[in-house]
Amino acid sequence: MTMLGNLLALASAAVWGAGDFVGGRATQRTSPFQVLAVSASSGLLLLVLVALVWREPALTPREILFSALAGTCGALGIMALYRGLSEGHSASVAPTAAVISAALPVLYGILFNGLPTPLQLGGFVLALVGIALVSQTESAGQAHYWQGLGYAVIAGVGFGGFFICISQVSTEKVFLPLLVARAMAVLGALLLLALNRQAIPQPHLQPLAVLAGGLDVTANVLFVLAKQTTRLDIAVILSSLYPASTVLLSKFLLKERVSLVQWGGIGCALVAIGLISSA
Repeated sequence: MTMLGNLLALASAAVWGAGDFVGGRATQRTSPFQVLAVSASSGLLLLVLVALVWREPALTPREILFSALAGTCGALGIMALYRGLSEGHSASVAPTAAVISAALPVLYGILFNGLPTPLQLGGFVLALVGIALVSQTESAGQAHYWQGLGYAVIAGVGFGGFFICISQVSTEKVFLPLLVARAMAVLGALLLLALNRQAIPQPHLQPLAVLAGGLDVTANVLFVLAKQTTRLDIAVILSSLYPASTVLLSKFLLKERVSLVQWGGIGCALVAIGLISSA
């Protein structure tokens, strides 16, 4: 079961990275806040349809609470990330948020589940290094690191909180918890639109944003299935390697340049996968 969980976590990383790639393309044509609203809404609709077909057991009050907290944390993380990126702090926000969002659930998993094997622990460290390196942008040497650090910390804590909170839901339930969480993300997206005085977008005019929402929901489902069949910290670390997927898609589909630092991060990620999957 552990190997299956590892594979599901890696699949979630690949799909999350594809979602970020598609979402990034969508933001080149319109406001990132409108893209977020469309992707969150389309993802919510998809989850409603699947939940109606799947007919999972009803959530308990405790599970509703943690699902809502997960969605709130995720929405907070998205708002901080988009705000930091919109102000030109991608050099510090993206890699720092990615590392923090992976590190917090790892610390939580170690605290409540004990230490993994030494090889897996080494893989964790190497994976965090790889995430930081592969998330670096071309502007990393031009922007002052501290300028976007506040946004990065909030985003990282938000995303890490999502992982931890969603892990508190019963292993029998997948779609209903994510539906509640996604509803909170939609509210966060609408709040962002209001704060930035932007109109509610029309989904049929933004097919890439709709696709990004579907990919994001799929990645969420794969992650929830992964954390049900392996340790939370392992599922989080492996799924957090999604920046490598985004970079590789940009390389092969858009012919974008991948820096030596990013290639080094991808190399670290590949070694980390081998170490983490060793037991």
